[in-house]
Order: sequence, then C-alpha cells, then structure tokens
Amino acid sequence: METLPDSRVTPASPETDVTEAATGGSPAELLIATRRTNRLLAGALLILAGGALYAAAAFFMPVTLALLFALTLSPLVRFLNRRGMREGIAAGLVFLVLGVGIGGTFAAIGTPFLELVDDAPRMAREVREKFERLQEPMATVTEMAEQVDEATGGGDRVQQVAVEQPGVLSQVAGSAMSIATSAVIVVILTLFLLSSGRHFATQVVRSFGTLTDRKRALQMVRDIEGEISRYLLTIAVINSGLGLAVGLAMWALGMPTPVLWGVLAAILNFLPYIGSIGGVLVVGIVSMATFPTVGAALLPPIAYLVCTAVEGQFITPTIVGRRLRINTVAVFLAVAFWSFLWSIPGALMAVPILVFLKVLCDNVDGLRGVGRFLSAEPGEDEGKPKATVPETADVDPVPRE
Repeated sequence: METLPDSRVTPASPETDVTEAATGGSPAELLIATRRTNRLLAGALLILAGGALYAAAAFFMPVTLALLFALTLSPLVRFLNRRGMREGIAAGLVFLVLGVGIGGTFAAIGTPFLELVDDAPRMAREVREKFERLQEPMATVTEMAEQVDEATGGGDRVQQVAVEQPGVLSQVAGSAMSIATSAVIVVILTLFLLSSGRHFATQVVRSFGTLTDRKRALQMVRDIEGEISRYLLTIAVINSGLGLAVGLAMWALGMPTPVLWGVLAAILNFLPYIGSIGGVLVVGIVSMATFPTVGAALLPPIAYLVCTAVEGQFITPTIVGRRLRINTVAVFLAVAFWSFLWSIPGALMAVPILVFLKVLCDNVDGLRGVGRFLSAEPGEDEGKPKATVPETADVDPVPRE
C-alpha cells in the first residue's frame, strides 16, 4: 500500500529562527529595508554629485561642453575617416571649419556690438525720459505718498555703510581669464576626443563582460551619439533660419544693426524659454530708445516675438519632435537646475544633457521608468523590438587576441 506524503507544514528550524532574530525580520522585510536603504544612498549620492558640480564648476563645465562637442562632431569625423582621411586630420579639419565659422560670425557683429555699447548711455536716457512721460499721471500719487511718509517721520535719514567693491576693470580681467582658460580646455579636450573617439568607444565597450552586454553597450553609445548629434545640428540649422528671419524683420522695421539682432536671436534661441524672453526685452529696450513714438517702438519686439513663436510652436516641433520626445516639465526643470549650477552655459547644455540621460535610461533596464518619465509620450516604445547592432559597426564588441 502506497504511503502518502505528509502534507503538514514543517516547523521552522532553530537556525531560521536565529537568523530572523539576528536580522530583525523575514526575508521580505529585509528586501524592503534594503531597497529603502539603496534609495536613500542614491539620493545622498545625487546630492553630493550636485554639490561637486557646483563647487568645481570651473572644471566640470568645460569638460562637459567638450564631451558634447565631441558627440556632435564625431559623425562628421567618422564620415571623413571612411573616405580615407586619418582621424586626427579629420578632427582638426572639422574643428578648423567650426572655428572659422564662429570667428567670422563674431567678427561680423563685433563692430555693431561695440557701437551699441557706446550708445548705451544715450539709449538709457531716452528710455528713462519716455517712461517718465508715461508715468506723469502717477506723479501726484507719488508726491502725496512722500508727504505722508515725511509727516509720519519716515523721512529720517539712516546712515548707510558702503562696502568697497572690486573695480570694474579687475572684474572684467578676471572673467576674461576664466573664459580663456575654459575655452582652451574645451578646444584641446575636444580635439583629443575626436582624434581618438573610436579607441575610446572601443575601450568602453570592451569593459563589459559578456558579448550581449558589449553589444548593448555599443548600441547605447551609438544611440547617445546619434541623438545628440542630430538634435544639435538640427537646432543649429533652425536657429540660423530664425536669425535670418529676425534680421530681415528688424531691417524692414528700421532697427539699427539688423545683423546683430539676427545673430543674437540665433544664439539666444539655444536657451529654451529664457532666450526668447530675453531677446524680446533687449529688442524692446533698444526700440524704445530708437523710435519717437510708443506705437512704432512696439513693432520690433512684437515682430521678434512672432518669429520665435512660429519657430517654437510649429517649426521645431515638426522637425525635432519625432527625434526628441521629451516632456516640457522635464525640459523646464533641467534648464532651471543647470542654470542654477552653471548659469548661462549650464542652460545652453541643459537639453543636450537631458537627451543624453533619456537615451541612457532607455537602454538600461533598471532605468526605463525614468526614461518613460522623461518621454513626452510615456509608453510609446513599449512592445517595439529593440534595435540591433549591425555587423559592420565601427567598434568591434569582441576583443581580438
């Protein structure tokens, strides 16, 4: 006769009781506590990293900018390399063309900018006089408030202590030296990264253990490089078109130095949200000092606002929207965060850094939730097959003995 197995629950062994008593709970509770600890450690690490980026901005900011330049220009260097040009020569040629373009642009606007700076006191006086005329109806109210303040004893003088500040020339000299040092770091590091980009990517890929991990790392490197390169090049073309449109509009409305306003619009448009607002304000101030009537002075800033609105609401979403699906809240928070850390350069690098993080999160299993949060359309990539690495990739995922 067959004996049925005993279905009674086996009592816990003394060793299990001792382990649970020593650790303070069951395995499930330990797992929850471990996850909570890991999250606290991750939060503390992020806070420390933010403090390091803020404290050592003079080092991290040019290094980050050089990495972004290298990611943007590396497809052009690889294209020339495939045509038979050595990587070092190709990197130097690409950087030379970029430097000539930037230098020519600044040379073209240098004279108008200096003229605008020299004329700034007159424009400030004109703007102040016009605002005083607009505020004449409020003069009576202001005078009555001053009389009430004197009657209640508010007009007593309070001795003020003035703290001596460094001279303007010393501040300008210090800023110029810091900018020059950062520029040298960016140029040299970018050239090194471009001339040895394939070797650097190969070493990163080969640092992974299995062939599957290496292929995934190679795909991640290619995705990050492609997304950032396409984004920055596309935005550069769009901003150039916006600068041309703004320059023509300023010329048609009779604004002085329309070339300067076109270049300014193209540069400021790299700053999401902040750039367009700043451009409208600057154009409005100069327009108030240039035109005799308020109606004529309002036309240039309105034209500038229309151009940036058409670009931001129709042109850029149509061209870039399919390639860069990042929600507006994430973009705004990134701009605010990096502006706080690194001021205007940080705001310029905020969106490219956000693109880098999104592509990285999309390719790492444990971070796909963050990638879905950054996406403008959560869940859009779910269920789609992942891209595979072509066999003819530039970086060999398998080390050769």
